[in-house]
Amino acid sequence: MKHIVITGAASGLGWALAQAFHQQGHQLHLVDRDEEGLRRCSEVLGLEPSRLFVADLADRKQRATLAAALTQLSVIDVLVNNAGITHRSLVGVTDPGVFDKVMTIDWLAPVELASALLPQLRASRGSIINIGSMAGWMPVLGRAAYCSAKSALGQFFEVLRAEEHRHGIHVLMVYPAFLNTNIERNALGGDGGQARHARSTLGGVGEAAPLASAILKAWQKRRPHLFPHRGIWAASLLWRIAPGLFHTLMRRRFAVELEQH
Repeated sequence: MKHIVITGAASGLGWALAQAFHQQGHQLHLVDRDEEGLRRCSEVLGLEPSRLFVADLADRKQRATLAAALTQLSVIDVLVNNAGITHRSLVGVTDPGVFDKVMTIDWLAPVELASALLPQLRASRGSIINIGSMAGWMPVLGRAAYCSAKSALGQFFEVLRAEEHRHGIHVLMVYPAFLNTNIERNALGGDGGQARHARSTLGGVGEAAPLASAILKAWQKRRPHLFPHRGIWAASLLWRIAPGLFHTLMRRRFAVELEQH
């Protein structure tokens, strides 16, 4: 039995991961800003209230309070940095506060939590599982901040992987494509409110439960990376091999984004 911390656990991929870990008999510590959602999750899984942590990761004080509470846990075997946010807006019409919020939740919060929990993860020779995105490997029109945050996330934890190898910490970077979860339904628009235009996708939209199962298998094998959507991985290769062609195809595929100005 392992002790698992999951952020963004009340819905989407986080909830699918919580269920998958629970089915294997692990102890869960769930984090989300949605208090009512966490309560529903605890009722389904039979969790004690002490294993629920309500925190908005966009808020500095709440992140600090969360980190302090988690460091009081006697054992942490796995930190799953799943909570995330995206936007659908062109750079030229986006309030800088949107960029700040996306970078804070998608990059800074995972960095701060992992740094705070390093002593416990070293003691358990545990794992950090980061939900990245193929948007961190290639540009996606209308998601400049999201692409930047996921790229920074990957780079930070690749360095951390090398630094913590001697302490036995395992780092798994997961690079999914588009998922049928709330992250896109709750995407920010350029004004900081909810995006009002339909999202564009590439390579279809996957479901959370199969991805959660694949993540657990990769974790158990202590794999460094998981690329669950091979078609999107091939698109990232196109970006490196023929960037001009990639840009042409991207502008065509995501043309709806260019209409938002």
